[in-house]
Amino acid sequence: MAKANKAYVLFGAPGSGKGTQAEQLVKHYGFVHVATGDLFRENLKQNTPLGQLAKGYMEKGALVPDDVTARMLKERLQRGDEAPAYLLDGFPRTLPQAQMLEEILRELGIRLAAVIFIQTSDDLIVRRLGGRLICKACQTPYHKTNRPPKKEGICDRCGGELYQRADDNPDTVRARLATFHSQTAPLIEYYKKAGLLHPVNGEISAEQTLQEISEILKKY
Repeated sequence: MAKANKAYVLFGAPGSGKGTQAEQLVKHYGFVHVATGDLFRENLKQNTPLGQLAKGYMEKGALVPDDVTARMLKERLQRGDEAPAYLLDGFPRTLPQAQMLEEILRELGIRLAAVIFIQTSDDLIVRRLGGRLICKACQTPYHKTNRPPKKEGICDRCGGELYQRADDNPDTVRARLATFHSQTAPLIEYYKKAGLLHPVNGEISAEQTLQEISEILKKY
């Protein structure tokens, strides 16, 4: 298999089902999933220079600057994985980040093939996240109605205790969504003008959403 020379961006609001779709796309297509959260954890765990830099901002309670995140992403893509494509998750979230990504991909000779946007109403997301549970030990996600554990309050995978994150309460979720919309509105317009934006329905079943994404991927 040749080294990946194209990338897809997968984005959507918190609770849109992005994580579920990323997992399935990796499984079905062999994409390399590059998630911003994973990059931070890897760099912090390995105490890399970029990890140390990010940690300094985090310890002060400050946001990690875009250029630090972009450098983490570039370093990761420079490894040159053998795969059909990269699936980028969590970057870009803003217009300046999109412009940084464009420069990184150009330097590395990677083509941005499509931007897949999972559209979901705010009301549905509030309902979804209100039922979300996370394992304290292994971070496996569950849902009270959509994906309940076999035993209430206990993780199927490791037996750890399940809990609800404080930021999954309705008021906090709506505040997070307001931030998401204000940041991503210019981003959506940017990719729409570039002819790269492909909206999919995030309010149907996960299987149906995956089918919509698969139809888009067939074009590439």
